[in-house]
Amino acid sequence: MKYVFFSVFGFLAFISSASANAGGGGFDVMSLLPIFLIFIVFYFLLLRPQQKKAKAHQELLGNLRRGDKVITSGGIIGIVQKTTDTEVVLEIAEGVRINVVKQMISEVMAGQSTHAAKPSTDNVTALPKVANKQVSKTASKTKKETSAQPPKKTKE
Repeated sequence: MKYVFFSVFGFLAFISSASANAGGGGFDVMSLLPIFLIFIVFYFLLLRPQQKKAKAHQELLGNLRRGDKVITSGGIIGIVQKTTDTEVVLEIAEGVRINVVKQMISEVMAGQSTHAAKPSTDNVTALPKVANKQVSKTASKTKKETSAQPPKKTKE
């Protein structure tokens, strides 16, 4: 990025010296000022924050350790079992392991570094066993009541 600024300012210096030598000229350096201001604003509002975010993500990937609980960009939550330069092996359930490209790890869950090989089941909830029999009885009643019966014949 530094080279871009130096080359732009070098170009401006060349143009201004050329216009000064021309003696009167039709080109004014100040007409390029709005373009350069837009570029500077673009750099500080978009490019620089994106570079910081990319640097922080690379640091996060470099600090991955076995036992860290992570979230992938696809939303899979798992515990790191093994890391290589390009891949991570995640355990997403007991005995279920998947290979994930390291760049797809979006975050390490804060305070969830277990450093153990077993995934926790604290976020798994059992379905409530509420009145399953009552539901099936009422469903069978309505089924019997609404079964197709032939219409009664009436005399006309």
